[in-house]
Amino acid sequence: MGLSISVGLLADLKRNDTEGYEEYREAFGKLSAALAKAGVDWQEPETGDGAVYSGGFPYGYLTRLRRIYVLAQEGDRITPAPAHGTAEERRDRERIDDEMVMFSSHLLCHADDAGYYIPVAFDDPLFLPEGAEIAGAGMVGSSRALLAELIGIAPALGIEADEKGGLTARAKAELEATPSDDPFEPERYAWWRLYEACRAGIASGHAVVFC
Repeated sequence: MGLSISVGLLADLKRNDTEGYEEYREAFGKLSAALAKAGVDWQEPETGDGAVYSGGFPYGYLTRLRRIYVLAQEGDRITPAPAHGTAEERRDRERIDDEMVMFSSHLLCHADDAGYYIPVAFDDPLFLPEGAEIAGAGMVGSSRALLAELIGIAPALGIEADEKGGLTARAKAELEATPSDDPFEPERYAWWRLYEACRAGIASGHAVVFC
């Protein structure tokens, strides 16, 4: 099983899946209402030429990308992820948890398998009340802030971004050509998919949806 990421989901469902459209229209309505109570004015557009972006990766890739973020934040040497179940791996998970409870990172403070990033700028992740019934335990991130965090850790993964956060043609080609046996392939793959989703969401006004 893995994480699916969509941008423009409601518009795509409106064209192709009536039942799914009604389900997500209600979910987005709840999200907009809860955001309004938190002082954030945003609604998911129902227009668009089908899906703006869709992709995904195994759940473990997200954990590994979060580990890179923590290492970079703490100024530690960037090393390949340790083997699952080892003392080093458990230590790294604890470090991720410790950084997560600072409630400042949009990459860390988000459910692994559900929820939203919206194309609105705000400093810290939002924690909407349980009664609002928002997917992802009510944690809502900013795709603008997430994009900034991804750009911030790009050098740690050998990814070259320009001063405006864009990728050179060479950087894109290198990402696409990352071999499967590269020790950082999972982290680079997850970074690339999240980067593309954030850029698509910001350009179109749609949420990045985890499902």
